[in-house]
Formats: sequence, structure tokens, C-alpha cells
Amino acid sequence: MNTLENFFHRFFKFIWNAIFVITYPVLATFGLVFIGITYFFSWISSFLARFSRTVPREEGKVDWKSLSEESDLIEGKLHKQIIFGPECYQLRRKDGIPSVIEDHVFGKKVNVLKEGWLLEKWNTTELAQIPDFDICLYQPDTDKLTRLANIKCFDWHISEKKEEFLCLKWFDGTQGGELKVAIA
Repeated sequence: MNTLENFFHRFFKFIWNAIFVITYPVLATFGLVFIGITYFFSWISSFLARFSRTVPREEGKVDWKSLSEESDLIEGKLHKQIIFGPECYQLRRKDGIPSVIEDHVFGKKVNVLKEGWLLEKWNTTELAQIPDFDICLYQPDTDKLTRLANIKCFDWHISEKKEEFLCLKWFDGTQGGELKVAIA
């Protein structure tokens, strides 16, 4: 290195070290204050929790819950939750009548139609093979489960309903489509 390069090298090294020496106590103090505030609020929270009369409710302990606000006939029990994804449920009828829906695993989406309920019947719960489910029509009066279509994505909805047909739109993130299925 020549003397000019050596001078600039030492000068910028001195500036860098000076900035570090001046800012280090500020950064260290901020870190200690942040940790102290976190511990303080944690202590306050645990202190106030002693005076609470409510018992914390754990979601895992809830067995059966209603899945549809439109119909109060079926309830579901969590079977499996996919990491960063949807949940699948075991379903049963609330009136205690044995049903064909007890033999399968379904998604949380329940659409109530006048012909019956539109359900997602999962064909598998293996992470590598999902999404793979059938859109089925469950008729509670006759306890009949009819397969309407197979869909390979979770994002679907009813776009149009005609007398005997449903139009289902789906989108898997890269492509979408439309299915027309007969429900009669």
C-alpha cells in the first residue's frame, strides 16, 4: 500500500471504531431496557392473572362444535390441522342418528342449500397428497352422500346456482377454473 492508501485505510478504520465506541453503549442500553420492560410487563401480567376468576379455555379440549351457523344439525370434531393450512373434521349429527358422514373426514366449509349440504369430503390427510377432496351433497333427510366433483385446491366457492346445477369456481394460486355440476 502506498502512503495515501494507508492514510485513508487508517482514517476510515478510526472513523468506524469511533462510531462503534460511541454507539455501543446506546445500543446495549436499549437492549437491556427492552428486556427489562418485557420482564416487567410479564410480571404484571402474571400478577394480575392471580386475581382472574375465569379459567383459561384450551381449544384442544373442546370436543364437538357447530360448523355451520345456517344449520344446527351437524357438529364437527377436529381430526387434523395442516400446518399453515386448513383443518379437517369428523362430523356427526346432533340428533344422535347414525349417519354416513361419520365414516369420512370433511373440511370446515359447509354450504347449506335447499337440496342438502355441500361438504368437502377429504380423500386423504397426507400432507404430500393434499389438497384432494370431493365436493359432496349430503341430504340429511335420506342420509345420502352424493359425490358431485373432485377438486384439487382449497379455494373454491359457489358462483352461480340454477335449478338443477351449481357452478363452482376454484383457484389454486396459479390457475383457476369453473365446474358445472348437477345436484338433482
